[in-house]
Amino acid sequence: MSSQEAFERALEALNRREHTSVELGAWLGERGFEPRAVDDAVGRLIEDGALDDERFAVAFAADKRELRGWGPERIRAALRERGVEEALIEAALDGDGHRTQLERAVELLERRGQPADDERSRSRALAFLARRGYDAELAYDAVRSYEREAA
Repeated sequence: MSSQEAFERALEALNRREHTSVELGAWLGERGFEPRAVDDAVGRLIEDGALDDERFAVAFAADKRELRGWGPERIRAALRERGVEEALIEAALDGDGHRTQLERAVELLERRGQPADDERSRSRALAFLARRGYDAELAYDAVRSYEREAA
């Protein structure tokens, strides 16, 4: 299959949803395109601006933060999994400061609606925030803030 066919298939895939260059290259490879055709198609899409890992990382991070309540560690891991370069990941996570993360984590605990008034419930709340991708220190601060607000 030719580079043009790979380009057209990749463009169709991008019209359905955003992808990273690594994801799109793997997707084309799984469909039987030769590595050279994949590289040509991905390169052309990057040149045309249709494929942009930085744009993907910023949108992905914003979406996961706002819609899913993910913390920076979970977002970082998901972007790495999708083949995004470290510098782009850090840029996408930049600006999400401690206060903003803390507010988001407390809001998650509030929506969850379970008390954090004893050791067991605080441990569950900490584990919940850790699964969402918040580091231990921030999760601890969030549980303490949530506990204070509830009192």
